[in-house]
Amino acid sequence: MVCNADCVISNVVAKWPGSVHDSRIFRASEIYQCLSQGEFSGVLLGDRGYGCQPFLLTPFTDPQEAQQAYNHAHARTRARVEMTFGLLKARFHCLHKLRVNPVRACDITVACAVLHNVACLRKERAPRVPPAMDWDNPAIFPDDDSGRLLRDQYVLNYF
Repeated sequence: MVCNADCVISNVVAKWPGSVHDSRIFRASEIYQCLSQGEFSGVLLGDRGYGCQPFLLTPFTDPQEAQQAYNHAHARTRARVEMTFGLLKARFHCLHKLRVNPVRACDITVACAVLHNVACLRKERAPRVPPAMDWDNPAIFPDDDSGRLLRDQYVLNYF
């Protein structure tokens, strides 16, 4: 899922039933293809489970001083997607344990994301969200050199 600062979901890929690593799903997604071909400007933020790319910035593993400030800003910003996951699960308790076939589970997930967006856009009262979980995944794809260079530029220019 991709969301904005208002927790509105702008992209969801729910066609991978079962347990598949987030970065594998991302690499097979249409948004990955568009970003890698330069069709969209801007960058996404991802956890350590993703390889750093020019369009997907990840935190530093062993940060130095300025890199620590970057990691802090990165974590605070990326917390919005974690909050969105929490809101989604708080609004739709069925997402905690879906007992349907995998294809149906994918459809239910997308439907819940759409209804969540409707609730956000209508400024519905947000449900109480339990404490945040750690969503970090272990990396399965290596960093891209150009992604690391861009991340270093951000650190030099802003931190």
